[in-house]
Amino acid sequence: MTKPPHAAPLRAMTLDTRIRDSFLAQGFLQTMGATLDHVAPGAVHISVPLGPALTQQQGFAHGGVGFSIADSAAGFSALTLVEAPDDVVTSDMTIHYLSPAIGDRLIARGTVLRPGRRMLVTQADVYALRDGREVHAARLTGTMVRVTPR
Repeated sequence: MTKPPHAAPLRAMTLDTRIRDSFLAQGFLQTMGATLDHVAPGAVHISVPLGPALTQQQGFAHGGVGFSIADSAAGFSALTLVEAPDDVVTSDMTIHYLSPAIGDRLIARGTVLRPGRRMLVTQADVYALRDGREVHAARLTGTMVRVTPR
């Protein structure tokens, strides 16, 4: 895997820069219009504006959108606890949809529940923002696995 051209050298990289560079290298998130809203050790928030291109036949956000930003928020929260140049990949994910995601924006708040040396247990909660009010739409739990670049 090659680093994106905008990536900073590893020694000079702050946590925020490392996560933002990795986020910018995710073409799928960029295609959805997702934004990285918060980065802290063990926690990352990602949101995406909702429009017709991201909804299903009943007008709700497509479940794949919520899953994608939740998986990414959980994964990046794990990455905040892994030293460079190591990275993480998703090993297992389960999502529970709690209510229809209707609104202007989806927000995923990822956190690390248990950081291990090889595996990190994570979760992400997804909220639909509508008229300034958040509705809990989904909860994802999963496992991220540390990987070392070759």
